[in-house]
Amino acid sequence: MRLGLLSPQYLRRLFERMGATYIKLGQFIASAPTLFPAEYVQEFQNCFDRAPEVPFQQIQAILREELGRPIESVYEYVDPTPVASASIAQVHAARLKGSQEDVVIKVLKPGIKDILVADLNFVYIVARILEFLNPELSRASLVGIVKDIRESMLEEVDFYKEAANIEAFRNYLEAMGLTRQATAPKVYQHCSTQRILTMERLYGVPLTDLDSISSLVSSPETSLITALNVWFGSLLACETFHADVHAGNLWLLRDGRIGFLDFGIVGRISPKTWTAMEVFLASIATEEYVSMASALTEMGATNKDVDVMAFAKDLEKIFSSIQDLDTELIVATARDTTTNATAVSANVVVDERQMNALFLDVIRVSESYGLKFPREFALLMKQLLYFDRYTRLLAPNLNMLQDQRVSIVSNRGSRSRSSFE
Repeated sequence: MRLGLLSPQYLRRLFERMGATYIKLGQFIASAPTLFPAEYVQEFQNCFDRAPEVPFQQIQAILREELGRPIESVYEYVDPTPVASASIAQVHAARLKGSQEDVVIKVLKPGIKDILVADLNFVYIVARILEFLNPELSRASLVGIVKDIRESMLEEVDFYKEAANIEAFRNYLEAMGLTRQATAPKVYQHCSTQRILTMERLYGVPLTDLDSISSLVSSPETSLITALNVWFGSLLACETFHADVHAGNLWLLRDGRIGFLDFGIVGRISPKTWTAMEVFLASIATEEYVSMASALTEMGATNKDVDVMAFAKDLEKIFSSIQDLDTELIVATARDTTTNATAVSANVVVDERQMNALFLDVIRVSESYGLKFPREFALLMKQLLYFDRYTRLLAPNLNMLQDQRVSIVSNRGSRSRSSFE
């Protein structure tokens, strides 16, 4: 390490050269500040950049193989230029044959699952060997962390599971009477498999596009409150919750509804963690740091007594800095040469590094008191930080944890999940 061979930057560049598995592993590290050192979490944020595109000929070959019939018998056309390309999958716009419905097709990149399985098995074996050679690593649950990574990443390459996540969320919206307020894309089962996912194409704008949102609805604040209530409700009513609500996955649709996209990354929250999380959120809103410290102590695993009062004072120092976080607002103008009209567009730039720095401060201080948190806590916190940024742009006077219009419902256990599945 003195030579810098295991420095965060070196390791991140090495992972990028080693391919998709290690890029996904880097993304996992970046999203799991409860498990990895802060400097590695921050450096691996760079693994979220756009991945190289797969040639359309290869995408066509996968579609033919998965559909088991000519592509033109299912789709009127498929756009050869991808809408998006990530490390594991590529997305193409298309139109269904017959119904003429606009759809998007999410296609697993060729050979990616075999690569993931082989690489992750290798990483698991190495972790077992390291634990055997160094018992200290066993106490840090290295093998457990690797198993968690393996399970999370393999779920992302099984589109049957993503389709089930989407359908469960749509069932929740239907059961709660929320279909006029929010939606998730309909899955077309007849042209979806483990490797391709054909979904309704939703049209809208990210929750960070203030100008477009203002042209679609009279009250951006009301739309944000709807998004918050739908998401908080899903924590209680669904087996899983959407765990990646960045602006690319949370839209205001043209018809005014909130659109939840891409259910590849979901979280599962235990009743114990949610109970502590409710107290934690309430204490943030009321700035009761002793209650906050107690909730975090209850949520975390520790083998020693925690000085709650000292912990509370340290947390107060961290949360007093929240308002100092900057959100950069970029305003752009464009002039139509035919009508001479000028359009003004505003967009917010969320500094991922600042968001993670704040959360890492909470983790760092908690760990100094011997606390280790479950990964679900990190996923929940990250989504709340996204919503905090949307609030700053769309409803700067809204306190999302205190406003009576935002429902952070309890009694998780009193609901029957089966009615929503």
